[in-house]
Amino acid sequence: MLRKVLSLFVLCCLGLMEQTPPVASTGAVPSATTTLVWGSGLEANIVLPARFFYIQTVDSSGRNFTSSPGENTFEVKIVSPVEQFTRIWVQVLDRRDGSFLVRYRMYASYTDLHIHILLNDKHVAKSPFILKGPVYHDGCDCPQPSGSVWKEDMQCPVSFPQIEQDLALFPRVDPDRNALEVPQRFGQRQSLCHYTVKDNKVYIKTLGEHVGFRIFMDAFLLSLTRKVRVPDLEFFVNLGDWPLEKRRPSERLHPIFSWCGSNDTRDIVMPTYDLTESVLETMGRVSLDMMSVQANTGPPWREKNATAFWRGRDSRKERLELVKLARAHPDMVDAAFTNFFFFKHDESLYGPLVKHVSFFDFFKYKYQINIDGTVAAYRLPYLLAGDSVVLKQDSGYYEHFYSQLRPWEHYIPIRADLADLQEKIHWAREQDEEARKIAVAGQQFARNHLMGDSIFCYYYKLFQEYAKLQVTEPKIREGMERVEQPTDDLFPCSCHRTPQGTDELNWKSFMALHGFYNSFFSDKRMSFMTLTSTLPCI
Repeated sequence: MLRKVLSLFVLCCLGLMEQTPPVASTGAVPSATTTLVWGSGLEANIVLPARFFYIQTVDSSGRNFTSSPGENTFEVKIVSPVEQFTRIWVQVLDRRDGSFLVRYRMYASYTDLHIHILLNDKHVAKSPFILKGPVYHDGCDCPQPSGSVWKEDMQCPVSFPQIEQDLALFPRVDPDRNALEVPQRFGQRQSLCHYTVKDNKVYIKTLGEHVGFRIFMDAFLLSLTRKVRVPDLEFFVNLGDWPLEKRRPSERLHPIFSWCGSNDTRDIVMPTYDLTESVLETMGRVSLDMMSVQANTGPPWREKNATAFWRGRDSRKERLELVKLARAHPDMVDAAFTNFFFFKHDESLYGPLVKHVSFFDFFKYKYQINIDGTVAAYRLPYLLAGDSVVLKQDSGYYEHFYSQLRPWEHYIPIRADLADLQEKIHWAREQDEEARKIAVAGQQFARNHLMGDSIFCYYYKLFQEYAKLQVTEPKIREGMERVEQPTDDLFPCSCHRTPQGTDELNWKSFMALHGFYNSFFSDKRMSFMTLTSTLPCI
């Protein structure tokens, strides 16, 4: 319910509802008192790799800013009241629409945290926001034992349409049968992982030759089981691009989890490995994620190039046709290949290869073309989150969220053969305000459904509902190995949910040790933070 309320509020802020709040005039001054702050990053119990919250700039008359008041308008500090140093990296991202996204990544756990949001040295809204601890960092292995409590804390949706649709084909799941039949059917020619989650521990056996992509699923399962107790379950994950289960619903189906679905297959769809990794590695080793893209949306709408833009490789015939169309109509489409791999490169037809363009530079253009590659184009979440309107090709492939997208509301549809692409670009140019509204609605969809908290909710709900269908007990099968949680000797985490009688002692012991380190290094004119600032793992 809270998520819905916030969504309506933001829609109002962005001018997508009839009763919109008043807009600040040119030259307005931000007010610390009336500016609004909200989001999951203000809650101690919501543990994510990178936590986040929002700031909406408002003037003293209660009027919302709809353009940036300046990227350095707000100062955000996150401190512990009992420790001199905190290992927390904070970024304030200017979304250039009058709002800011504040994200922070914790590298240690704390008893309490205070979040100070300042405007010209004055506290904003209800700052300082107090997070009553313990406040755990992402690496802390301290799962919430109750899935219901965790979902309530995370404000997870009650249901996901794609999960309901996928699992409707499997009224019962027999782990014993699947453990025997799936390797026989798929194990020789495909690459899969056979997982068992038992007592919140993860076990795996790989099938096939090319199993390097297991790292994405391993990492997410470990992250999820650190946060919440996952029900016992046993399942198979397809590591390839193409979904596998091609049998008709009337036949004997095998449940295969895949990162992409299609109209001709019956796989159970998860968020893509690309989106999953971007959630785990936000403020880590990836630069493109659902938060960073919101701060790199290019020039304002009216200053963007009114040309449809695309870059990529030759992984589908329609992409070849798109580039030929761009060469014939450069005034409408800017499309070029950065690499040739699947087809013969005929420069007379497709032009020379061009250099890679930063994804953030895509948003210099008003219109973004999303066209399938080998399967669904995994760039769509990031395109939606930008400040351009997406022209999405009709496709037989889909990701976990496609069923919630609405044509002409969140994107402009184009035919699979691209025959109407020029017509749709012409429409967008003629109906500029309508195109702008679709772009903003797409942005809001991405912010509501594709951020890190939503991805964790989706996976957990999928596992929970799948586990309910099992008619035999999930087992640790012969040949399986334990996927171990990573260890952190530098910043150990003492979970307050340990066996009864040791909770408070463990937590206080850890924090006392943490305090000792800070005191020790402070005496020697050297902080714990300074000592560890160059560690490669941080």
